Amino acid sequence: MRNEVARRMQESACAAAEPPLRWEPRCRQQLRHLQDGAGIAARLPPRLEGRWVSTGCEVRPGPEFLTRSYLFYANRLFKAYQFYYWDPSCHDPSYSLVIKGKLRLRQASWITRGATEADYHLHKVGIVFHSQKAMREVATWINQTSSEGCSGFLPPGRTWAPGALYELLSAKTERDCTAALGFAMHELSLVRVEKHYQPLLQPQQSGSRLVEELYLGDIHTEWLERLHYRPTGYQRPMQSAVHHVHPCPACGIIYRADEHHPPILPVRAQLPMQLSGSWVSTHCEVRPAVLFLTRYFIFHGNNHTWEGYYYHYSDPLCKEPTFTIYASGHYTQGIPSSKVRGGTELAFKVTQARVTPMDQVTVMMLNSSEPGSCGLTSSWSAGVEQDITPTNGCLALGIKLPHTEYELFKTEQDMKDRSLLYIGERPTDGSSPDSPDKRPTSYQAPLIQCAGALEEFSNYVSLKYLGKKDTNGNEALKPLPVAFLLFIALLFLRWD
Repeated sequence: MRNEVARRMQESACAAAEPPLRWEPRCRQQLRHLQDGAGIAARLPPRLEGRWVSTGCEVRPGPEFLTRSYLFYANRLFKAYQFYYWDPSCHDPSYSLVIKGKLRLRQASWITRGATEADYHLHKVGIVFHSQKAMREVATWINQTSSEGCSGFLPPGRTWAPGALYELLSAKTERDCTAALGFAMHELSLVRVEKHYQPLLQPQQSGSRLVEELYLGDIHTEWLERLHYRPTGYQRPMQSAVHHVHPCPACGIIYRADEHHPPILPVRAQLPMQLSGSWVSTHCEVRPAVLFLTRYFIFHGNNHTWEGYYYHYSDPLCKEPTFTIYASGHYTQGIPSSKVRGGTELAFKVTQARVTPMDQVTVMMLNSSEPGSCGLTSSWSAGVEQDITPTNGCLALGIKLPHTEYELFKTEQDMKDRSLLYIGERPTDGSSPDSPDKRPTSYQAPLIQCAGALEEFSNYVSLKYLGKKDTNGNEALKPLPVAFLLFIALLFLRWD
């Protein structure tokens, strides 16, 4: 059975690597790929044995910049490293945490579909400082905010000793001084492992390589809530130290690190914010409160307007659509963030929105909503889009129009020189960042640029159309936009 699953995953990966038989916009190709499951398989319960590492510098709410390296043993024990930094490139280390404990996988989650719930117990947590500044800052936090047993954790004026390990938590002595750091390992209470195959990049090679990703529970966006929050979403995945994407220079650096030798990643050049073009999700995304979705954005830099499509699903592979939201508006000129180094602050005005219910449950919910609160009363039907601008949004879906959101953006290039766009993480409580003080300090999963500003022939991508069959059982094709037909005509004229 296991060999059969592996064979199917490899076939899916090879099929994804093959060029399409007909011309198709890259954005639509990616959305189709995601809706087809993206060749992903998940095992329940997951196998955790082995080492898992970050694939780059991670940003947690705060902001906190860190990398992670977790080792799980067959006897359920684990040893985890968390390396913290002063900078968004994870080049200048501040301190490292060594976390030891035991993890027990339980049942499949009743809340987050596709996840496994787990219990964990911490045995020890130690800290190693990498500078006098880090030691002084952390000692001040602990001495000021911790209980009596931690008030003298580090006496004022203590000289930094490189490599010295200080105990923050001990199950034997029942001492716990971690709260001042906002530290908790609740991420271990929600676990998912995904597998897929990455096509080999070299022209002379064929086939694919296995990639394994470990998704652990998300971190609450509010600092005061993170110590008690039980995750329902995920944070950025770690990858198996053996089966990871290639190339991944950070993987090897982090794998070889320990608390005395933290990983020092190369400084990343800060790219100018160039939003123009189209951006699409790289995988099926999960948000807290059990929302599975993919996103597709078009930014028009000439007039600072934007369009966004949010495709919602009921399953973790984004195969079972529930509803789609289209929103549009305009955005302000970005300014460098004073709080999150490397980020850009913008304000987005949402002025219009449309909703397309895709299943009968959503149709029933919308038709049961209060009259005048979400489109035309009792007029919703599956697959039919309706404008909710005249009713100032949709109360049932939590959409209010018009409204402004205060955002945080960042652009990067991955190791294949593809442009990535990071948009601010949504508040964990489901609210909107509708005031400057609620502006995000961390990011959602990245979007990948699928079209530049000059490639936007047709903006609308309808997922009702993806995978649809005609009367003969063949996949139906959407009529080509007029702009594209004109473009093809011009190409023929040029060849003449």
